[in-house]
Amino acid sequence: MKDMAGDELAEFRESWKQELTSKTGEQRPVAVVPGQSGQRDSKNRYFEDLKNLNKACSPEEDGCTEEDEGCAAGGGGGGEAAAETEEQPEYVSIARSLLDGRTGPLLHRIQEERTRRKRQFHSRTGVCSSAPKQQQQPQRKVKKELVDQLIQDLNEVDDIPFFDIELPYELASKIFQYLNCTELGRCAQVSRAWRVLAEDGVLWFKMCTGEGYHQDASVSDSPCWKSTLRDCRNSAKTVRSNWKNRVGSISQLQFELGKVLCDVSSCDNFVFAGYTSGDVRLWDTLHWDSNASYLKPNSLSANTEPRPHVLHVQVNSTVAAAAYEDGCVDLWSTETGGEPIHHYQSPGRIQALALSPDSPVLGSAAGPDVRLDCADDRGYWRTICQTRLPNTVESLVMVPGRVHQSPLAALAAGDTVHLLDPRDEKPRTLHSVYGHPVTCLDASDSHVALGVKRSGWTMHDGGNKIHIYSLETGKSAGCVGSSPGDFTCINLRDSAPHLLVCGNKDRRVRVFDLRAGDSSVASLYAHHLGVTSVQADDWKIVSGGGEGLACVWELRMGAKLWETHNRHPVRHVRFNTSTLVTANIPDDKSPRGACITDDDLTAHRRHRGVICHFDFSEDALSQDHILPICRSDYNESDGYNYNIGLAMPYDRLSGSHPSH
Repeated sequence: MKDMAGDELAEFRESWKQELTSKTGEQRPVAVVPGQSGQRDSKNRYFEDLKNLNKACSPEEDGCTEEDEGCAAGGGGGGEAAAETEEQPEYVSIARSLLDGRTGPLLHRIQEERTRRKRQFHSRTGVCSSAPKQQQQPQRKVKKELVDQLIQDLNEVDDIPFFDIELPYELASKIFQYLNCTELGRCAQVSRAWRVLAEDGVLWFKMCTGEGYHQDASVSDSPCWKSTLRDCRNSAKTVRSNWKNRVGSISQLQFELGKVLCDVSSCDNFVFAGYTSGDVRLWDTLHWDSNASYLKPNSLSANTEPRPHVLHVQVNSTVAAAAYEDGCVDLWSTETGGEPIHHYQSPGRIQALALSPDSPVLGSAAGPDVRLDCADDRGYWRTICQTRLPNTVESLVMVPGRVHQSPLAALAAGDTVHLLDPRDEKPRTLHSVYGHPVTCLDASDSHVALGVKRSGWTMHDGGNKIHIYSLETGKSAGCVGSSPGDFTCINLRDSAPHLLVCGNKDRRVRVFDLRAGDSSVASLYAHHLGVTSVQADDWKIVSGGGEGLACVWELRMGAKLWETHNRHPVRHVRFNTSTLVTANIPDDKSPRGACITDDDLTAHRRHRGVICHFDFSEDALSQDHILPICRSDYNESDGYNYNIGLAMPYDRLSGSHPSH
């Protein structure tokens, strides 16, 4: 029936209607529809059964009189019911129910439909009520089988399920929640009942939260979550286009003269930096004038002359931590700033500092000594674990995603990687190969990745490797990469699921799919002085090199979109959906040949290091149609703020022109 032409389908339905509504025993011609023979034979079976039923009910054979013609209306029906039955055959009511739809909230309409069906059934089975009792049972059985077969074939021919008529609204909504937005749009075109289901606000709210939009919102926060999701997706497309075309605003996060940048960390909208003067600075990129940006050192460091340099800084959404050259560690709140909320003194120089990205847990390592501090439910910080390893700790990372579990830290000490859990008596050994030191380390909520340096005869076995271990089993989950150069950086925590991105001294950035084995998804010749920092998501890669270049790559095509340049190596790269933070940190913290403590702007710019904040969520070119140089107050050391796309020959930060 699906392949019939329109006129042939109309002709078939008209003949079918006449056959169903006929009361006399005269035989009507059956319209033969050309097409598929299997469907024609299936439909002819209805007409043969109807002919036999009409013959059985004819006056000549049954003895039905003219007085009994009114029995077609059924026992309880009147003349109006009989007329309605003649004008509306059963297939018409079924078709109308399919077009109108029946859902859970429309209980009254469902009851009316069931009552109408029962009335029509009784009217058709009571046509020959005056016939002998022994003949009524076979006729009713044949008629019931015919109606059931008619409903079943209508369902198959029209390909429209009946669950929207009989199924409760709540159960139907449960089924629709497994569909995406495209499938919901198609379902909304089936019927009015399906449209009500497909446009349910709860379904679109769950889709918004499932895709990362409005995570802390409730169902009542938006009158139309379907429109909200559409606006969010349009905004995401605009931001991606701005990323590719280098459209947005750039800000240089500067500090006072005479201070050389030592370390930078960023998380969400916070950027945290430490300097050789012992000062620290916190920027809130959403609220640039926030009072929490001004942090004070502890009283011991503040009264020391000269003040010790800042070695390491870490920040998350709630706290910021800094480790000084004299072994002091300070911790501040990102909400209040001011005085440190926690402070302790280590016996030696801090080699590694790590802060959990999603929980208040701080880890530090001074030589072979490791310490974990955590905040309790009342906000008081205390030490939960202290241990000593056989070798000096070189790298320390906190495993994310353990908000409701015990903290877990991964430590690299020489050629061994340990897992430190406060519940265990001593650290567990995750990886240990004598003579093959670990060069870089990172961890996600389920895996730990580490770069291993090989030498001697093992270089003939593929060169340096990256080993991945499962945190659940503690066993190896794979081994990727084969390079003659040392792996210098790994990003597993911030990458897309199942992806691992790493940088190497051989100047290449590599992306691996952990499900595909050793083969790399992308291998990019990126930086001629080696890769120092890298991060990737599902469509782009941002890498930093020792020569001072920060490059943005398109992952699928492996093409460079644009780049920026500064004098010093890029030691920090971190981005989210709409912002990017890069930090060029000098290797020489005490430059010779120039006294940068004087009011020498040129010397200061040469040696201080640079932090750049890129925002692609706003089009700086369209703000009141005024160029950024015209909006500047000229109070900054740079002289003005400029758009990334407004490249000048002397603007080394802007890199090449977007058209290049």
